[in-house]
Amino acid sequence: MPVDREHVLTEAAALLARRATTSMDEIARAAGISRATLHRHFAGRDALIRALEEHGIERFARAIDTARLDEGDAAGALRRLVREAEPVAGVLAFLFTENQLFENEPVNAGWAQLDARLTALFRRGQEEGTFRVDLSAIWLTEAFYGLLGAGAWAVHEGRVARNDLDHSIAELLLGGIRRSMEK
Repeated sequence: MPVDREHVLTEAAALLARRATTSMDEIARAAGISRATLHRHFAGRDALIRALEEHGIERFARAIDTARLDEGDAAGALRRLVREAEPVAGVLAFLFTENQLFENEPVNAGWAQLDARLTALFRRGQEEGTFRVDLSAIWLTEAFYGLLGAGAWAVHEGRVARNDLDHSIAELLLGGIRRSMEK
C-alpha cells in the first residue's frame, strides 16, 4: 500500500506544532504507518522537518495563486486568501512557530517570495485607502501568519469550529487593519 506523503506530513505538523519533542514513533502512529515505513520516506527528524518546510511553502504558494491576490479589492483578496490557506494552516502553524532549523537558501528564498506576495497585498490595500497606513505592510503580514496559526491550533483543539475559521480570521484581521474614516 503506497504511503500518502501529504497525510504523513499533515499529521507530523499537527503533532509537532503542539509538542516539539514528539517522537518519530508517535508521528508514525498518528499517520497510521510503521516507524520503519516513516524512516524509509524520511531518514530522520531533520529530513522530516525539511520536507515539512518544502511542503508548506509549496502548498501556501498554491493557496496564494488560487486566491488571485491581484484581482478585485484588497479586502476581498484577503478573504479569498484566508479561505484558500485554511487547509494548509496546520502545517503553517508549525512552521511559523518553529525556529529556523535550516539556513538553506532555496527554502529561505521560498519564504521570502511568499512574504513578498503577502506584503504586496497589504501595501495595495494601503494604497487603495482601505487598510491602515500606521501599521507597516510587513507587520500586517506577520499578523496574518499569527492569526492563521492560532486559528489552526484552535480548530485542532476543538475550541473553534473549522467552518467558522475563515470568517473569524478574515473579519478579525480586517476589523483591525481597516482604515477608519473618522478623525
